[in-house]
Amino acid sequence: MKTRIIVDSTFDLLPQIKAQVHTVPLTVHFGQEEYIDGVTIDHKAFYEKLVETDVHPTTSQAAPAAFAREYEKAKAAGESAVVLTLSADFSGTYQSAVIAAEDYADIFVVDCGSVAIGGGILAERALQLLAQGLSAEAIAQRLEEEKSRIVIVALVDTLEYLKRGGRVSKTVAFAGTLLNIKPVLAVIAGQIHMLGKARGSKQGNNLLVQEIQKAGGVDFSMPVLLGYTGLSDALLQKYIEDSKFLWEGNLESLRYTTIGSVIGTHVGPGAVAVAFFKK
Repeated sequence: MKTRIIVDSTFDLLPQIKAQVHTVPLTVHFGQEEYIDGVTIDHKAFYEKLVETDVHPTTSQAAPAAFAREYEKAKAAGESAVVLTLSADFSGTYQSAVIAAEDYADIFVVDCGSVAIGGGILAERALQLLAQGLSAEAIAQRLEEEKSRIVIVALVDTLEYLKRGGRVSKTVAFAGTLLNIKPVLAVIAGQIHMLGKARGSKQGNNLLVQEIQKAGGVDFSMPVLLGYTGLSDALLQKYIEDSKFLWEGNLESLRYTTIGSVIGTHVGPGAVAVAFFKK
């Protein structure tokens, strides 16, 4: 039986990977305005609205019916499916996927335990296992085993959006702006952790490299993906230059993509992130 890979729209994917999966969209809200993630609003339009308005956006989980529509397509094609969702700690989307799967055989749902580019590398791993000829059930089992090794480490350019979302106080955000503080965050096992604070982007990039090394280093036999929030990749390119020694001789090229609304809402534009499987 053939297998298809289904993901939700919070997964940040390279175009060639996105073309090989089926996507269930979440909903993005700017006040009373509602958009279908990846359908009626793309990453560029999202960040344009984010910087132009004082309204803090929110996202809504995908409903069971949205997953059921994809499951029906798989059933009609005579295919099984592996379904990957963002961490259940961030959204009820995983639960929606599980509820919808109760009425179908050969549907295997995996909480990726991550989000954004972290989900992106797990989806890419799923496609690798599919290409090796593994069944849907075997792919799901392998992903359950391997997902705990995924780490996202990110350098945030501004505290403003963490303040808007209630993650830091106004006082901390104001002081951070005056002192040019750049927080370094990690997403590990579905939880966001603040790892440290740096003065300026150069020190921040160095701290980002240190945190990658502290996590145990990068398993270069598995997918690696970089990402950035906002409309410009200038800060990402600076990070790539500052961390060149990490990648040279280990990767043919550094692949990167924009990061979407779920993480973008919390950190705002100018963030730089790395997703990898730790050794």
